[in-house]
Amino acid sequence: MRTINSHKVNGCNEAISITVKDQPGQGGASHLYNIEGFNTETNPSCMFMEHNGEPAVQCPLLFQNGPPEDVGTNGITQEVLLAIVIDRLECFQKGQYACRENALALTKIQEAVMWLQKRTNDRMLRGVEGTHVK
Repeated sequence: MRTINSHKVNGCNEAISITVKDQPGQGGASHLYNIEGFNTETNPSCMFMEHNGEPAVQCPLLFQNGPPEDVGTNGITQEVLLAIVIDRLECFQKGQYACRENALALTKIQEAVMWLQKRTNDRMLRGVEGTHVK
């Protein structure tokens, strides 16, 4: 197990811990992360309290593990996670929190998605997407 601390910049992020819960897989990356250090009791968007009678205090993040053709879709991808961040930044940019820093972050994250999609498209053209072949 290892922890990630690169997100810690202010009180809110200082309170949140990210733990990598598994060993890297065949591709070199881990698949299970756990996020803790928050309590959803005061979050009006969270329905966890309504459904479970108690607030959520942790959130597992499970990434795809294995080729979808072999194991099915069993987790999220980097692209899914980045799509959520892009949506949030686009919404901030349409509201009262629009700023240059958000615009630059949005551009860079969109660029990251473009490169990930290029990688996938290139692998599909080579016929190696969904395999452990380079």
